[in-house]
Amino acid sequence: MTKHPFRVAVEAEDFDAAMETMSPDVVFRSPAVYRPYEGRDIVAALLAVVGETFEDFRYTNEWRDGDTTVLFFEASIGTRDLQGVDILEHGADGLIARFTVMVRPLSGLQALAAAVAARIEAAG
Repeated sequence: MTKHPFRVAVEAEDFDAAMETMSPDVVFRSPAVYRPYEGRDIVAALLAVVGETFEDFRYTNEWRDGDTTVLFFEASIGTRDLQGVDILEHGADGLIARFTVMVRPLSGLQALAAAVAARIEAAG
């Protein structure tokens, strides 16, 4: 199976190419906050911070079903290892219309949320 273009871009560390796979109106659902983020620019800013936060990030598996792709990943933040999935739902144009992230275990999610919040606060 050919790898999803978003995965290819992330693995190549080509942030611009990764963002080009998303609809301008993409809706991003974070595992750490209730409300979704809407729009490619907002999602790009958030993913840039998350990308700087993860250590040893890697996709280890990929599944597809129709217009949905699921990418399984592993990473660490400090001493916390975590696993997660990126659920990519495509619109009629083939671009990612909905992007949902789930992370486990809770301690890994808490470490991620705290590290992202600290980076956003430091930048603000």
